[in-house]
Amino acid sequence: MEGQNHSRITEFILLGLSDQPEQKRILFFVFLLMYLISGLGNLLIILAIKTDSRLHTPMYFFLSNLSLVDFCLTSTTVPKVLVNYISGNKAILYISCLAQVFFFLWFGMVDSVLLTAMAYDRYVAICDPLHYSMILTSRVCVLLVAACWFWACANALTHTVLLSQLSFCGHTEIHHFFCDLNVVIRLACSDTFINDLVIYTMGGLTAVIPFIGILISYIQIVMAVQRIPSAQKKRKVFSTCGSHLTVVCLYYGTIIGVYFKPPSAYTGQQDTASAVMYTVVAPMLNPFIYSLRNNDMKRALRMLFTRMPGLSL
Repeated sequence: MEGQNHSRITEFILLGLSDQPEQKRILFFVFLLMYLISGLGNLLIILAIKTDSRLHTPMYFFLSNLSLVDFCLTSTTVPKVLVNYISGNKAILYISCLAQVFFFLWFGMVDSVLLTAMAYDRYVAICDPLHYSMILTSRVCVLLVAACWFWACANALTHTVLLSQLSFCGHTEIHHFFCDLNVVIRLACSDTFINDLVIYTMGGLTAVIPFIGILISYIQIVMAVQRIPSAQKKRKVFSTCGSHLTVVCLYYGTIIGVYFKPPSAYTGQQDTASAVMYTVVAPMLNPFIYSLRNNDMKRALRMLFTRMPGLSL
C-alpha cells in the first residue's frame, strides 16, 4: 500500500487566489512587485551590513541572516505563483510539492528561531551591557545561527518525510497558491494521525518555545527599563526594540491565525489571505521596518548607495 502512493498521483493542482482572468492579471503584477521589493530590500540590508564595519555586531549579524531567510522564504512560493499565472498551467509535480513543503517549513522555522535569538541579543544588550561583548562573541553568534538552521532543517525534513508516506487517491486540487503542509495533508486518503500528532507536537514546540523565549526576554527588558530614572533613556531603550517587536507581532500574529486553531474554524479564503501576509507581505515589510527607524541602518544604506554607480542619493 505504501509503495503505491507515488504511482497513484504525479501532480497536484494549485487553484491559487482567483480564477477570474482580470483578477489573475492584477495578482500577477501585485505578486511580482512585492517579490521585487522584498528581494531588493532584503539584499540592500545584507549588503549594507556587510560593507559597514560599524554594523559588524551581533544585532546586525542576526538581522542579515533574517533578511537572507526572508528572501529565501518568499522565493519558495512566489516564483511558482508567477509561472502559473503566465503559463496558465496550475499543476505542480508531486516531488516539487514535497520540495516546496520542505523549504517553506525550513525557512519559516529559521525565521521563528532567529527572532528569538534577536530578542536574546536585545535582552543581553539592555540587561547586562557590561558583559555584552563577552556573552555574545562572534563564535556564539555563529553557533546560535547554525543551531537555528540545523534545528529547523531537522523539523522540516521530519514533516516532509511523513508527508511522503501518505497515500493520495485522486484528490489533487489544493485550495491554496502553494503546497502548504496542512492543506496537502487534508487531501490524503490514508490515516494522517501521525502527521497531525507531529504537527501539534514538534511543529507547535518549534513555534511556542521561541515565542516563550521572546516573551521572557522582553519581560526582563521591561523590568530593567523600569529601573532607569531618565524618561529619555527609557524611550531610547524601547526604540531599539520597536522594530523587532513589530516584526514579531506581524510574524506570530499571522502564524497563530492560520495554524493554531481547530479544524472546524478553517476557512480557505481567510487562511490563504493570512498566508499571503507571512509568506510575501511580512518579508517585504521587514527591510522597511528595520531601516526607517534605525539611524545606523539609514547611514549604512546611504554609504552603500554612494558606492554604487547610478544609485547615488
